[in-house]
Amino acid sequence: MTRSDQKAHRADIRPLPSYLVKRFKGWQATQFEENRSWFQHLAEIGQHPRAMIISCCDSRVHAMTLFGAESGEFFIHRNIANLIPPYNPSGDHHGTSAAIEYAVTVLRVAHIIILGHSNCGGIHSGFEQCHADDDTLLKSTKFIGKWLQILRPAFDRLDHGQSKEAKISALEKESILVSMDNLSGFPFIKDAMDNDRLTLHGLWHDIGAGELYSYNSTKGVFAKL
Repeated sequence: MTRSDQKAHRADIRPLPSYLVKRFKGWQATQFEENRSWFQHLAEIGQHPRAMIISCCDSRVHAMTLFGAESGEFFIHRNIANLIPPYNPSGDHHGTSAAIEYAVTVLRVAHIIILGHSNCGGIHSGFEQCHADDDTLLKSTKFIGKWLQILRPAFDRLDHGQSKEAKISALEKESILVSMDNLSGFPFIKDAMDNDRLTLHGLWHDIGAGELYSYNSTKGVFAKL
């Protein structure tokens, strides 16, 4: 792209919608002003979160609200269907893997939480792709179909005697476990876990019921908190 093309494209960038400007001004005038010294403290000391949360891009999932968190508490990364790819240090761009590496090796978080949720569109699309061996999504998208292939091992573990709805719900939880398995394949993750500096947690959030389930490794189930 030439410089003139870049300038032409940048001309299409528009100001922030007025309703978002209004919300920001409201936050600035209230929450920020009431906690100005705390925000100044955060700016000076940098970030020292105790936990990293990997959640879905879904707008209905909000980890900060679920845990009543304040600024500086969580290092949060979001992607489609809260998936962790296998360890693969190739020359490609790896946003999720880079975020995990930074959290563990630089920020030295003590916990990594994978937060899945009910009625996940990414999981549903991945299920359809795996169920029918349908490559439509792979052909029609540049990135989404390939990304959702991470779900294949979780799909293969399902009890295929269940109804479709039950299988999709099970896949939402099974995908969390596959992602945790993939996390364990990162050398710096394994090293941190072996030295008791890091623990992994799998959570599934039922949006409609307002409930949270945590994976119990002893019983091999997601149990309601």
